[in-house]
Amino acid sequence: MPHATARTISLQGATGHLIDVQVDLGQGVVNTAMVGRPDTAISEGRDRCRAAVTNSKFDWPATRRVTILLSPADLPKRGPHFDLAIAVGVLGASDQLPRKSLEGVVFIGELTLDGRMRSVPGVLPMTMAAAARGMRCVVVPEPHVEEAAMVPGMVVMGVRSLAQVVAELRGDPIPKAPPVEPMASGPLLSWRGDERIKDLDLSEVLGMADARFALEVAAAGGHHLMLSGPKGAGKTTLAERISGLLPDLTLEESLELTAIYSLAGCLPPDQAMVTRPAFRAPHHSASRSSVLGGGTGRVRPGEVSRSHLGTLFLYEIF
Repeated sequence: MPHATARTISLQGATGHLIDVQVDLGQGVVNTAMVGRPDTAISEGRDRCRAAVTNSKFDWPATRRVTILLSPADLPKRGPHFDLAIAVGVLGASDQLPRKSLEGVVFIGELTLDGRMRSVPGVLPMTMAAAARGMRCVVVPEPHVEEAAMVPGMVVMGVRSLAQVVAELRGDPIPKAPPVEPMASGPLLSWRGDERIKDLDLSEVLGMADARFALEVAAAGGHHLMLSGPKGAGKTTLAERISGLLPDLTLEESLELTAIYSLAGCLPPDQAMVTRPAFRAPHHSASRSSVLGGGTGRVRPGEVSRSHLGTLFLYEIF
């Protein structure tokens, strides 16, 4: 019976697992069945993919029983980024795509009903997971090309639509498509003080020799530090300058921190990689989830995770 396998990545927190999207076209009652513990977003992808394939001028096997297995079957899967792998798997099983072209390629992306691509969070940790499992090519929505290209040795294909993916795999001329909108899940409001902190330096602090020496020791050794004193003593002034004492992140450290920001969906669109240690200062009234992270389904990193390799300033939080 006709069958094909496409691959994608499932995220469990920041850990990625390689998923085989196996599509089989068989005889029987006409239906599209999806098995392998998909969540609601993936289950609804059957209808999205059917419309995307049809509106992209390809044929959906409407007279066959379509069985889609997300393997390994015992691993819970979440997120709409399975759409692209499901669609190309169906096209491969129905001989509209060479099945050999699907080998060694990881497909990441959500599809709209007209076949266009949509941006998804977590592309960098997914690409890192794909590289760790021996995959050397990844197909992502166009806005995520620079993000995925941070992984050494990975060939990245940025696409705008399902039709462009099929043309790439077939070796046909690439059709035109409108640009893909970048992620819009970042904060709409920002504190102007974020820019101010970037220019702060410990050399601007006069006096307080003992406190400055303690900061230098803590920054050099990666130690925790407690600043105690009355209001106006300069605790915040000192804490805001700790990140300036830390060196630039190495490539491996930058990938780790950028992967966390990508997973949280707050990677700045004008900044492909985070190269400086972060400074995070949650408000004393911040919720437990916002500080520690959490969430059902897709995990969202909290302030503790976003301060990885940097400074977490907890002021009057206890």
